[in-house]
Amino acid sequence: MKQLQQILHRIDGRGYKAYKDIQGEYRFPDFRLFIDYVQGDPFAAPSRIRVRMSQEKARYLREWFQETHRRVALEDWITRLWAQKTASYSHQVKGTGKSGLIAVDKPGQEILPRTSCVVNEDYVEVRITVGLPARGRTVLGRKAEEILCRLLPEMVKQTLPAHALQPDQVDKRMRLVDNQLAIRRFLSENGWIAFVANGSVLPRESGVSDRPLNTGRVIPFQAPASMEVAVEVPHGDPIKGMVIKDGITLIVGGGYHGKSTLLKALERGVYDHVEGDGREYVITDRQAVKVRAEDGRRVEKVNISPFINNLPFGRDTVRFSTEDASGSTSQATNIMESLEMGASCLLIDEDTSATNFMIRDGRMQQLVAKGKEPITPFIDKVRQLYEEKGVSSILVLGGSGDYFDVADTVIMMDEYLPHDVTEEAQSIARDQSNKRVREGGDRFGEVTHRVVLGKGFDPRKGRKEKVDAKGLHSILFGRTLVDLSGLEQLVDVSQTRAIAEMMRKLGKEADGRATLKELVDDLYQRMEKEGLDVISPFRGQHPGDLALPRKLEVAAAVNRLRTLRVK
Repeated sequence: MKQLQQILHRIDGRGYKAYKDIQGEYRFPDFRLFIDYVQGDPFAAPSRIRVRMSQEKARYLREWFQETHRRVALEDWITRLWAQKTASYSHQVKGTGKSGLIAVDKPGQEILPRTSCVVNEDYVEVRITVGLPARGRTVLGRKAEEILCRLLPEMVKQTLPAHALQPDQVDKRMRLVDNQLAIRRFLSENGWIAFVANGSVLPRESGVSDRPLNTGRVIPFQAPASMEVAVEVPHGDPIKGMVIKDGITLIVGGGYHGKSTLLKALERGVYDHVEGDGREYVITDRQAVKVRAEDGRRVEKVNISPFINNLPFGRDTVRFSTEDASGSTSQATNIMESLEMGASCLLIDEDTSATNFMIRDGRMQQLVAKGKEPITPFIDKVRQLYEEKGVSSILVLGGSGDYFDVADTVIMMDEYLPHDVTEEAQSIARDQSNKRVREGGDRFGEVTHRVVLGKGFDPRKGRKEKVDAKGLHSILFGRTLVDLSGLEQLVDVSQTRAIAEMMRKLGKEADGRATLKELVDDLYQRMEKEGLDVISPFRGQHPGDLALPRKLEVAAAVNRLRTLRVK
């Protein structure tokens, strides 16, 4: 620490690049400071540093981090604590550009594996960014000393030792994630798709906020008696709520009664949520995927023949490619790509679907003969998809009762409360013939795996490789912008950053022999052994702003790379 102070005094008043002299490792009384990267300019990306405290000093209970789900929850807890502290300590030191900035990768409502914090048998480490202070482009060495040698040790003292973590609250967090895991196991053992606990608060604060709506008008969720189950959990009484079994489930009801709100909660239920979110016990199978129409997306040799055949001019749909997909073609593609990656359940909202992909009624069938219509609507494939592939579907519908014929369960949302109307819907289906003819043959069709070619990945921009997230739903991959706006289950820009780095890695490993699924599976196996740091370009230093995405979103991003080549 004294050596760091001496260097900062020596370079005070010199040009900004003199800050490079402080790069390295320093021993403080209670922790170690690693200055991994020093920014070259006060306006550039801030410097990357790590603080590490030994377990001998931190004194964490082993039970907090021995199991993977608990370790992830603890690292998330520490990251949130640092996010609070950095918000209050940041910019206490003033200067040019990013001077005085102190920041950590701030989590949202979900508990995700992150690189912002590492807890293991030996130490706890937090990765943060700091804007080294300057006046113009002149080093403010004594101001930097204020940040690194006074403010930072204060923050470490307030956030890293076990007693600073509020152990009773940490224990409460551990009980929460233990219970969440128990519900996931319960669903898995029964082969079911989702669980929504009684008392859950599903509406969000606004369209741009993922926090729970907090007004007196919020109606807590209450399961219909016929769909209610009680799940045994390790902490506390059994948790009661609505279970959505495997098969085909419809969510119906009038507009503004909560259909899409329920589906959105199920979409996010693939992740665990923090206490107070309202969706702590909304749990969905992790392989459930939201599928929508996505006009204009590129498609590279996808087998969409289960849904689309007999295109004009004999165009191939077994290896279908286009630079500008229509709504129906893109939705068919998104489903087939999801099946290629092992999706367990499709989540579909008619509001974001192509109408001609979802349904073709009896009258239209009479007017336009099947020989003139290349699209087989989803209604004629959804049952085959479940019976042959074991893939369930949950659909939000407000305009097509034809789906009553194929549904196993029908939930009607009425003023944000669910009602089981399955028997009534099936009775209507029996009594009122829709006069439509089933199309598309007796079998679903084949899911074709594609082999990825490395030549389709070029991360270079000029002489250097350049991959980065540009917000939650966009990646710059070399000179190519990858649009991820159709991936509605991405929740954190740090996931998008991780996907960008994974794409870079996958491109180098694509040897023309492995399928996309094999490449992604292999990368995740390595991350499971070595941690998320394995994908970072700063490995061994400071990969502090990455969060783990699902395999489904990684593959979906690769599929949206406009330079992708497969065989």
